[in-house]
Amino acid sequence: MSLKPKKVDFDEIWKRLRCVLEKVITLQKVERAEWNTSFSDVYMLCVAQPEPLADRLYSEAKHFLEVHVREMLTQKVLAEHDAANANNTNNSRPDLLERYYTIWMVYSQGSKFVNQLFIYLNQQHIKKQKITDSESFYGSLSNDAAEQMEIGELALDIWRINMLEHLALELVRHILEGIAADRASNGALDSHRVEVIHGVIHSFVEVQEYKKTGSLKLYQDLFEGPMLEASGAYYTNEANKLLQRCSVSQYMQEVIKILEYESRRAQKFLHESSLLKLRKQCEEKFINDRLGFIYSECRDMVSDERRQDLRNMYIVLKPIPDNLKSELIQTFLEHIKNEGLETVFALKGENIHIAFVENMLKVHHKYQELIADVFENDSLFLSALDKACASVINRRPSERQPCRSAEYVAKYCDTLLKKSKTCEAEIDQKLTNNITIFKYIEDKDVYQKFYSRLLAKRLIHEQSQSMDAEEGMINRLKQACGYEFTNKLHRMFTDISVSTDLNNKFNNHLKDHDIDLGINLSIKVLQAGAWPLGSTQVIPFAVPQEFEKSIKMFEDYYHNLFSGRKLTWLHHMCHGELKLSHVKKSYIVTMQTYQMAIILLFETCDTLSCREIQNTLQLNDDTFQKHMQPMIESKLLNASSENLSGDTRIELNLDYTNKRTKFKISSALQKETPQEVEHTINSVDEDRKLFLQAAIVRIMKARKVLKHNALIQEVLSLSKVSFTPNIAMIKKCVESLIDKQYIERTANSGDEYSYMA
Repeated sequence: MSLKPKKVDFDEIWKRLRCVLEKVITLQKVERAEWNTSFSDVYMLCVAQPEPLADRLYSEAKHFLEVHVREMLTQKVLAEHDAANANNTNNSRPDLLERYYTIWMVYSQGSKFVNQLFIYLNQQHIKKQKITDSESFYGSLSNDAAEQMEIGELALDIWRINMLEHLALELVRHILEGIAADRASNGALDSHRVEVIHGVIHSFVEVQEYKKTGSLKLYQDLFEGPMLEASGAYYTNEANKLLQRCSVSQYMQEVIKILEYESRRAQKFLHESSLLKLRKQCEEKFINDRLGFIYSECRDMVSDERRQDLRNMYIVLKPIPDNLKSELIQTFLEHIKNEGLETVFALKGENIHIAFVENMLKVHHKYQELIADVFENDSLFLSALDKACASVINRRPSERQPCRSAEYVAKYCDTLLKKSKTCEAEIDQKLTNNITIFKYIEDKDVYQKFYSRLLAKRLIHEQSQSMDAEEGMINRLKQACGYEFTNKLHRMFTDISVSTDLNNKFNNHLKDHDIDLGINLSIKVLQAGAWPLGSTQVIPFAVPQEFEKSIKMFEDYYHNLFSGRKLTWLHHMCHGELKLSHVKKSYIVTMQTYQMAIILLFETCDTLSCREIQNTLQLNDDTFQKHMQPMIESKLLNASSENLSGDTRIELNLDYTNKRTKFKISSALQKETPQEVEHTINSVDEDRKLFLQAAIVRIMKARKVLKHNALIQEVLSLSKVSFTPNIAMIKKCVESLIDKQYIERTANSGDEYSYMA
């Protein structure tokens, strides 16, 4: 057959085509030759001479489809529907859905084949005349221009106009009754009936699927709106029934079941675009509108930690906005806070720091596990846990008393890091857990002060469990607060390492020059700026002649190595081992330098007065009392009276015995006094003032001019890593800097400052 355009008889070809269309649209069998011939017929009409007949073909096809759909409406749907009503059968309403679904399935499939049959018309004639997206957007198309649709789209549009517009209300009513029946039977509706309802609902979508925009408008206007309204009424009614017969716990269980059932039902019947809308409608009626009832037992559930009820409440409340969940979250926060306060409020005794940290860790671990189990690690509840723990840890007993949490946490670390029988793995785990509590501390600079003082004591007196554990803890602090926070701590370690090398070099120097000091000497040279040793004011002390040679030799050696450096001997922090040979059995005793000096005086005599000892060693009363008392208590020395006065006679105990041949005499200096704690806290306040002043100068130097409130906010931002200053302290620092002429108030503006170069 020739494809060359030629003059054709439209009526003859259309008669042939119409017969094929009648078979195709009703899914009847079409012979292969007849089907292929039909493609050629469409082509010949579209390219006919002298004038293409495409428009006439389009009009005839449109007329054919309109007549076909109207006939199906009157003969297949309405006629049988009227007959069913006339017979008063109870199945009339379901039959409408069944009949509609049956003819829709045939028509929708048949229209696709018809669209394939007219593929040449669609591609070469209709698509060329289609309105482009730009013409539609910019409105360049004339008002009288009529857009032609592809044949498949045309078939669906004709169905919408001639079928759906006549049946819409009846179909929707029957669909809603079918969904209601499924709810009444708890989802036990016949599977075929489910398929019919699903097919009818989706026909509202499929009939306009070809549209680029607004393809769901018909579905939404025709079905979705009434469906949501009917569902809302059903949910309200069901919620009211549940309220009358259920407790809060039972109500939540029922709501969870209903939400699950409705979710399955929506997936079974509805288009995917309606799933979330129906879910929200269900949540609105069962949850949002009943929050007062749900929350009525919230406090009891939280206080009793009824996990199943709390889990159900979380599942129920999870989809609603965060602000509506605030009551549950706030109740949970208050409960954690109250339990935390109970665990730490009445703590007493020497080990209060251990009890404080371990009790808080138990509370934190308990509720962290509960949040994971019940609330699925929801960030809102984890935030509530953080706020509650921070509130407990940073709570001040009263306005005048400082918060001691930072001190307790530092002392807890000190306990772990001191020499003990605890294995390193356990220590490492406890130190890691300790960081959890440390992160909640607001006054991290207070922690730093206490930690550095305690670290200094451990390093100086060689009490550390291991240097690896010490460095591991400092690295954890560095990760939490940055390098600046641990800078001085690192320098302390450096000093210990350098001192070890220095001692080795000094000992080699002595060997090379064949010098015998008579004693074994180990010296730590510490940088004054890195070590928190308090006041470095030298306590008056006449060094025993046994030590003079060693001290002089080391000073000469050190000054030869480092010219210009000044050494200050801190004898009150020194200790040594002394061998006692004046009794029947030899003992090796570890004691403070002052105590060694005292007992060395008894090498030439057995008894001395307190005044003689003090005058010889040039010790003041306070230092003498602190070091003499432990020696009398240990019975190395005997005193003629309990209260030590200038005339009290001190006698060497020649009958001294001890089960241990090596022991230590503890000094009162090693025990922290309330005065030292107060001094540490006061030094923190002074450091804060200097930090704030430096921060203000740094900010003003960069900004030149700044408003008061903006300056306050920038200072708070800079200091939040170490502490949270109060506004009054910042204002005092600003006034101090104005007096020192670093900054000044801007002329004609009371709340603005400028930097003075």
